[in-house]
Amino acid sequence: MKFGIFYEHSVAKPWSRQSELRAYEQALEQIELADELGFDQVWEVEHHFLEEYSHSSAPEVFLAAAAARTKRIHIGQGIAVCLPPMNHPARIAERAAALDLISGGRLEFGTGRSATWTEVGAFGIDPDSTKEMWDEVIRAIPKMWTEEEFEWHGKYFSMPPRNVLPKPIQDPHPPMWVAVSSPETAVQAAERGIGMLGVTLGTPADYKRLVADYRRIIRHCDPVGKFVNNQVNAASWLYCGEDPYEAKAVGGTAAFQFFQSAAHLLGLGGIYPSHAYTAQANATALLSQAEIFSLREGFPVGSPEEIIENLRYWEEVGVERVVMLINYDQAIPHNKVLASLERFAKHVMPEFTDEKAAERREKARTSGDRGPEAPPMAT
Repeated sequence: MKFGIFYEHSVAKPWSRQSELRAYEQALEQIELADELGFDQVWEVEHHFLEEYSHSSAPEVFLAAAAARTKRIHIGQGIAVCLPPMNHPARIAERAAALDLISGGRLEFGTGRSATWTEVGAFGIDPDSTKEMWDEVIRAIPKMWTEEEFEWHGKYFSMPPRNVLPKPIQDPHPPMWVAVSSPETAVQAAERGIGMLGVTLGTPADYKRLVADYRRIIRHCDPVGKFVNNQVNAASWLYCGEDPYEAKAVGGTAAFQFFQSAAHLLGLGGIYPSHAYTAQANATALLSQAEIFSLREGFPVGSPEEIIENLRYWEEVGVERVVMLINYDQAIPHNKVLASLERFAKHVMPEFTDEKAAERREKARTSGDRGPEAPPMAT
């Protein structure tokens, strides 16, 4: 497995003129260290108007800064909101291609359609239309990247013939993903031949059926891009502590603060149940900090030994990448975040190399237990 980090840029009140600056500057320093330590990817969300929860409305700007400060880590746009009233598709394609150039071909292009009324309602978007909008846009963008004369006359946007510039440096274009938080979207990702980017901080058990359906369906997909990106990227929370008690005290507190904040978001499914957004009860808001961790098997929070054990659950369900939230509103002191990344890279990552995974599969085979099959990689 490979590992990455992701950011919401949360900034709790009361605010000062330095609050947002501090969140951005600390994140960039953490990404520089993650690059040096061998983390595989960094993802940045796109959200609008979500006070305290996420002050990340221009992820391309932040990710360009991250790309300029790093050499190897993949730059994940996670996600670009593919709704024409919010982002014109040509502007999405242009910014993503520029980011691919700035990063030297390291862009991972995530797509989605937003999930809160605060965002969708502000742009006057009909929630029932967002799924169709997203589908139209993700079919158009690969053509913008690969055709010298692009023309489009669709239901949700139209363009006369134009050459959308710049073009990405990756050939034929960057890998495409979609944010997945439901079984329906996992199926839609597979049908379109794009990567499954998990965005719920669930457990391996939560992902098991999603991954199985995704792998089965993607074998017969009709890709929207020029190639199939057959990969699953799960989301979780990371704090690699000095010992189990310190880890739970520091990482557990920050995770609980995140879940409490997320529970107060005005999700579209809760106020506008439809075929595009189903209502989901958020029981997390009612759970204690201890209950969150007792219920969430597979969370990489703990000592290095505990994290290794927890991450093997992800390996068993066929997840080949795990991207992890490493802080919320600087609830974890910056120096402790850096130390956590260093411990994880030193003690945990070496246990999940291809060689180690092959050893575990061979041991399972010879003992009579086939174990998890190695997931197919991008083709």
